[in-house]
Formats: sequence, C-alpha cells, structure tokens
Amino acid sequence: YNEYKSYLRMRLLLFFPLLIISASSLSFKLNPESTRCIKEEAHKDILVVGEFSIENLLESHEVDVKVTDTKDQVLFSKEKTEKGKFAFTLDDYDMFSICFHSKRSSHQGGRGPPPSDLNVKLTVKRGVEAKSYNDLAKAEKLKPMELELQKLEDLAQSIVNDFAYMKSREKLMRDTNESTNSRVLWFSVFSMGVLMGLALWQVFYLKRFFKAKKLIE
Repeated sequence: YNEYKSYLRMRLLLFFPLLIISASSLSFKLNPESTRCIKEEAHKDILVVGEFSIENLLESHEVDVKVTDTKDQVLFSKEKTEKGKFAFTLDDYDMFSICFHSKRSSHQGGRGPPPSDLNVKLTVKRGVEAKSYNDLAKAEKLKPMELELQKLEDLAQSIVNDFAYMKSREKLMRDTNESTNSRVLWFSVFSMGVLMGLALWQVFYLKRFFKAKKLIE
C-alpha cells in the first residue's frame, strides 16, 4: 500500500508541470477612468474559474468587471466590485476577454482627490486545475488514495482531450494545405494555358499582319 501510494505521488509530481500550464496568475496596474482587458483561450466544455481583487480603490471611483467571448456573449458581469469569482464553460474553442472598467462614482461627480493607479490581481484556472477536489472529497466521502486516483484519472482525461484537439487541428491544417496546394496547381495549369493561348494568338496575328503588308508569303 505504501509503495503504491508513493508511486501515485511520483506520478502526480511528474504531471504537476502540466497542471501549471492550466493556471495563470497576474497582477497589473489599472489607470483611473480607463479600461483594460485580458484575453485568454479555452477549449470546448473545459471549466474556467477566475478570481480577482482590486486594491487602492477610493470611494470616488468604482470598477465594473465583465467577461465576454468573441461573439460578445456575456459570461460574467459585476458592477461596482472590489473582488469576486467567476466560472463558465464554452460551447466551442474560443477566446474570452476579462475587462476591468474604472470610472468615477455617479454620486461623487467631479469631487474627490486625484486617485492613484489601482492594483488588480487576477487568477485564471482551467480544466483539472479549476476543479475543487477538497469539495469533491467531502461530497463523495473519498479517501486520500481515492482522491489521488481521481486526480490522476481527470489529468489523464485532460491530456487525452488535449491530444485529440491537437490531432483535429493538425487534420484541419493538413486539409487546408492540401486544398491550397490543389488550388495553386490548377491555377498554375490555367495560367500556363492562358499564356500558351496568348502566345499562339500573337504568332497567328503577326503572321497575318506580315502577310497583309506583303512582307512574307
């Protein structure tokens, strides 16, 4: 049992770098009365979980947070906030934008001291990294060994899905390249035919011209 448990831990350590790829954390400055958007990508049916916090926010200003996809579909929206969490899945592979919009509070008007830059901290997790295994263990009453097995199973499934997606993208790119090559080939044949036809027409035209001028028989 102990050897098997050590083996599972070793496997988790080997796969840990892959988990890091599924999570991103950043901190940036947000100028007062401005908007800044962070763009990320997500695969189909993959859980995306985010958490944000805003520091140095004065009463004279407020911040709205909105998450949208490339079709301008609102995935999350919260007004006048300092911190919060969001979670969503996409119906297909797509990019999504997390936008922070700072503005002056409506009840403050033009009053108040000049605000300083806001500190925004944002963490985005995807797939296996976004899943709460502590809550899962409590809900299903899983033992530590069972929980580790569940993590390995989810991680393996995530890797399989990633490979399947890369394979489909490779097939799409290959089909696109083959289609482009075929079109280039037929365009080259057509261009060659047009050039040969133009050359023959020039020969017959010049021959008739010289005959009309009685320069040749």
